[in-house]
Amino acid sequence: MSVVTREDLDELLPLLRAYLDFYEVAPDDIDVQTLCETLIDDPRHEGVQLLARDGDGRAVGFATIFWSWSTLSAARIGVMNDLFVAPEARGTGVADALIAACADQCRVHGATVLEWTTALDNHRAQAVYDRVGGVASRWVSYELPVA
Repeated sequence: MSVVTREDLDELLPLLRAYLDFYEVAPDDIDVQTLCETLIDDPRHEGVQLLARDGDGRAVGFATIFWSWSTLSAARIGVMNDLFVAPEARGTGVADALIAACADQCRVHGATVLEWTTALDNHRAQAVYDRVGGVASRWVSYELPVA
């Protein structure tokens, strides 16, 4: 598991596109790359992306953490906004390892909690989250488009 650098972008971007395809969204490639570069350039304030590789060194998964704050705990938190494992690497422990690496990054960056959301019907992901010790929140997420 490693923090994404500019040298990793050629391998990360196809994984990101597969993730976006899964959610049936299509932001512009330039915007996706800009997001990645922003995280690379300012990991202390913006967040980090992690890249998982298989035994042959191929990139097979990634996670994105954004830094935020919780007023309720008056503490910095990490928000795992993205977690994706290529189909051929699912069930091999990559997702568990990415989540553990996200928790490690939270500790390094002074975050007290790692939070994430998933779709209500993404039962496979929920099984992973339950297995690694995640606890379902009592909160319901809302969105308000502003642009």
